[in-house]
Amino acid sequence: MDCLTAIHARRSIRDFTPEPVSETQLEILLRAAMAAPSAGNAQPWEFVVVREADTRQRVAEIHPYAKMAPKAPLGVLVCGDISREKYPGFWPQDCAAAVQNLLLAATAQGLGTVWTGIYPVEERVAMFRTLFNLPERLVPFSFIPVGYPKEDKPQVDRFDESRIHFERM
Repeated sequence: MDCLTAIHARRSIRDFTPEPVSETQLEILLRAAMAAPSAGNAQPWEFVVVREADTRQRVAEIHPYAKMAPKAPLGVLVCGDISREKYPGFWPQDCAAAVQNLLLAATAQGLGTVWTGIYPVEERVAMFRTLFNLPERLVPFSFIPVGYPKEDKPQVDRFDESRIHFERM
């Protein structure tokens, strides 16, 4: 699948088949995530791969928008490592770029994902920090359930010319 097709085909998937995601597919996702741009090339991300069903169930219990996590064969917790920041305050943008790359790489492989945000909701950050025993330098940013889609969502054209401005508003 080419890049533009993946961009326009990507949809938030909340229902998955039980078919496992292979180690090769997972590596492709993580390589894509780590190819993202970052401020000063700091690459302030860490990834926790979650295959254990019990842990994915706990994620669903502590995150109100991650109820689908137990249905996915795996999840990826994306964290920002603030000790790696070259330019303080830019780690969320860097992690967002990594997440978007991961989502697009998943779509290109026929996998489904949904971005469930953690940061900046302090309560969620604290619960994920505890669940995953994260050191203070790591801030949980988002949790991404990954698997084969059980649902088929059509492509949506979100282009809105009224949001485009040239030179000034």
